[in-house]
Amino acid sequence: MGTELAKAVVDGVLTGGVYALMAAGLTLIFGVMEIINIAQGVMVVLAAYLSYTLQVHAGIDPFVGLLITIPVMFLIGVAIEWVFIRRLAPRDRTALSILATFAVAIIIEGILTQAYSGDLRSLDAWYVERSVHLLGFYLPYIYLFGFALAVVLLAALYLFVSRTRTGYSIRAAMQNRAGAQLVGIDIDRVSAITFGIGAAATAAGGMVYGATNTFNPDSGYDLISRLLVIVVLGGLGSIGGALVAAILALVIEDVTAVLWSPVWASTMFFAVLVLVLVFRPTGLFGQRAVRAQ
Repeated sequence: MGTELAKAVVDGVLTGGVYALMAAGLTLIFGVMEIINIAQGVMVVLAAYLSYTLQVHAGIDPFVGLLITIPVMFLIGVAIEWVFIRRLAPRDRTALSILATFAVAIIIEGILTQAYSGDLRSLDAWYVERSVHLLGFYLPYIYLFGFALAVVLLAALYLFVSRTRTGYSIRAAMQNRAGAQLVGIDIDRVSAITFGIGAAATAAGGMVYGATNTFNPDSGYDLISRLLVIVVLGGLGSIGGALVAAILALVIEDVTAVLWSPVWASTMFFAVLVLVLVFRPTGLFGQRAVRAQ
């Protein structure tokens, strides 16, 4: 039991890092634009299909394929912001964004179904099937590589937001959108870049998700429910909160599966959110002072 429990904790940490990467894009979009991107889960699946296409038809390794899928997803994100989001009325932006991004999700799902059918797919590579003996048990290479990728990209995102000129503009928009406009920041440009970054984050998350799970065009709905829980639990707008919340939620889920029952594991994932919000309605890192940290 001790070994199984330790493995559950490690699995939760490794999986949580990847979920944090996907959720970081979602929370960044909300922090800057005050919109809830319901399409984030489907965009993860879209990224998984892009990696699948590159691997099957061009023989490109999924990790190498990120050099293509990350820029492509960034451009898709910018296009979605320009076509569907920018024209929303500012007063009702948050509420209308749910409908707009849900429409985006339906469109992407329909395109994927038409192109790939509803059959389950998965990514395949040597590191998907092989494991390494570590800490007394075997860990799949894909989880280790995926966690390392998530840490690198999250660190790069943090440095971009906290150390670059564009990052300063993003942080200013997160803290006070109207004030940022008054000092000359181009909010439309910042919003497009932010949505693009949020979509680009799904490229890496989608690749790892596709290598560790079977997926089809409908898989995005389960993903978005989990990502929204992570974002709210960590605190809306907090990148660091998304990382802590993702690891916490996934560890609790995996430990519950070992100590209690796999049937209750998913329930505990959502129960943690309710418990935290009862005592801390803003989430773990929901104060304005720590947003974008």
